[in-house]
Amino acid sequence: MCGEGVLWERDTQSVYWTDINRFLVHRYRLQDGTVKTWFFSEPVTCVMETNRRDTLALSLGSGIALWKPPEPHTQLFALPGWPFVRCNDAAVDPGGVLWVGTMRNNVLANGAPEDHGGRNGVLYRVEGTGAASEWRHGLGISNTLLWSPDRSRFYFGDSLQNCIWSYEYDVAGKTIRGEQPFFQDFERGSPDGSAMDSEGFLWNCRYGGGCIVRIAPNGAIDRVIEMPVSRPTNCTFGGPRGNVLYVTSASPAAGHWERFGGSLFTIETNVTGVAENKLLLPAG
Repeated sequence: MCGEGVLWERDTQSVYWTDINRFLVHRYRLQDGTVKTWFFSEPVTCVMETNRRDTLALSLGSGIALWKPPEPHTQLFALPGWPFVRCNDAAVDPGGVLWVGTMRNNVLANGAPEDHGGRNGVLYRVEGTGAASEWRHGLGISNTLLWSPDRSRFYFGDSLQNCIWSYEYDVAGKTIRGEQPFFQDFERGSPDGSAMDSEGFLWNCRYGGGCIVRIAPNGAIDRVIEMPVSRPTNCTFGGPRGNVLYVTSASPAAGHWERFGGSLFTIETNVTGVAENKLLLPAG
């Protein structure tokens, strides 16, 4: 229904992604072409790596959890306000802490979609100890959390405001400052998840716009990649050579039909992506 939160796990040559409304995590393993699925009791929005072997971090509706499949997950950070608000996009920064943006919850207890809106979203920074701090308020739908290859910039967006912002990023202090618009008011859809390539270009999925936009470091449009679905949702680089863009998507709006809506796609590119960062957890 709503593919999201895609992760390339280099050590196992696997792709993880979620289905938010069906409370699922999928894993596609390149070695044998198999797909494995895990069921959860609430929405799962992102999958991230940690520095512990075989342990992943999950962004759930209710907060951040640690998960060592097939064992049950354990909570790291409980989101204030759940279930009125829920976690959405999340990522780990170059300093090893996790950043997660929230939104007004648009998923009912049975997984059915509900209208979204409002400005109840918050951008949180979550340490590996579970300690959290707030960095941005008044957000609609938090999407896109990325860092430039040189670690000097942080990118973060709000789908409802049709804007991706750029910030100065301090890797030593794991802090952001100096917000300024980076890419806004593009007429095709709204900004959903994104990936960063090694040249510093941002690949943004346009929910409702049926395309992916590659954006230069100066905010100019480099190219537009047409997709066979109206709702591409998120993407990440992976594959044996790091040049394959894995793209998730959501089903079309009610009353519409798309043959490939909700599918996972691959796009072979002429660039490589930036490696995923790992959440640094305390020893033990």
